[in-house]
Amino acid sequence: MRSPASHKLIASLLGAVTALTGPSGAQPGNDPADHGGAGASPEAVAPSSQQAQDRTEPAEREHGAVRQAAAVGDHEHRAVLDYWSPQRMAEAEPLIPALDDLADSVLPEASDQQAAGDSSSAGRPWTGGGRVAATTGKVFLTMNGRDFTCSAAVVSADNRETVLTAGHCLKDGSGPWAENWAFVPGYDDGESPNGRYTARQMFVAPQWSNGPDDSYDFGMAVLNRSDGEHVQDRVGAQPIAFNTEPDDPTYAFGYPATGRFEGRRLHYCSGRTVEDDGGTTAEGMACSMTEGSSGGPWLSGFDRESGTGTVVSVISFKYADDTRTQYGPHLGEAARKLFERAQSY
Repeated sequence: MRSPASHKLIASLLGAVTALTGPSGAQPGNDPADHGGAGASPEAVAPSSQQAQDRTEPAEREHGAVRQAAAVGDHEHRAVLDYWSPQRMAEAEPLIPALDDLADSVLPEASDQQAAGDSSSAGRPWTGGGRVAATTGKVFLTMNGRDFTCSAAVVSADNRETVLTAGHCLKDGSGPWAENWAFVPGYDDGESPNGRYTARQMFVAPQWSNGPDDSYDFGMAVLNRSDGEHVQDRVGAQPIAFNTEPDDPTYAFGYPATGRFEGRRLHYCSGRTVEDDGGTTAEGMACSMTEGSSGGPWLSGFDRESGTGTVVSVISFKYADDTRTQYGPHLGEAARKLFERAQSY
């Protein structure tokens, strides 16, 4: 089931942005002056012959997942890291602000007064540290030739290099896949304290790739190593649960970057959840966080002292007539199949 696209705030309508603003045309390695990023890892995963072939072929549908190869070799891994110079990282924006003069009419923003009634929904900076601060990170990606940001989180997986994010942070529904996909766990005001990781494989559900269907706005990225380390070995991971309902309170984390937010630090909301009555299987939570937080984790059973919990959803979308409520898709059998496929790589 789909929510009305014209009412969505956080979830992407990337094709519309390209039509209105035009592609930037930027590609990795085209501008030597921008190659100011950190050095690439010499331990990048080398591509197998099959992976190299997959990189030039259409996305593959397999075992309940649609897969796209990303930076499968050392050369591509280094090219993505080089692409994300400090300047490009600073200038990358969430999707909707690129609409410029249309943004005010499409995206009425929740005011501070609206959020003041419940401080847990106001999108406060997370200062508690712990595992959530290390395992949640900022995503940088190129879609339709333009640079954007999202959020993601490391989840416990057999391959020790799987992150969960929103489907629209990986693929524009039935449109193109993201390029130059990089994850910075623990991102803080331009710093990358735990390294920078590039995606080598990306996965979304067929229901998202065909539509998209907002009930399936989740996806997985499998990462290359950074300095020889799996991301899970470096920062830890949060367990992920399927076919379960969020507890009360549920905590949501991400890097909102529009309105009063700047995308520089991790923020959070917490509270009870309610079923979406807009035609999806998603749950809603009162939260004033904005674009850029897409793909950030929802955690149940969250312990504020240790920063640990169980991932039960991701930040996905809002409705234009209710900017105080964010929604996250139910992680059911489709999400479980996607995860099993991702962690096998």
